Amino acid sequence: MSPKKEKSSPNSQNPAAQAKEKLKWETARELGLDDDLAGGGDELTVREAGKIGGNMVKKLVEKGEQEIAKAEEDFKETSE
Repeated sequence: MSPKKEKSSPNSQNPAAQAKEKLKWETARELGLDDDLAGGGDELTVREAGKIGGNMVKKLVEKGEQEIAKAEEDFKETSE
């Protein structure tokens, strides 16, 4: 069995990693899984971890779509 990876503090990570960590906690809280996550995630089932990850991806896709739509709108305004 391989040794567990040591978890770094979000404060020592880059801004993108901090944002991802924040999104993970927000998503877990929305799903009622933040207490399990607070214990290091060892209490999460594979299904629960998948729910958190899947919902994070869904939110990131929605955010990306919003950013693309905004960029297209800004481009249209500047090209007129």
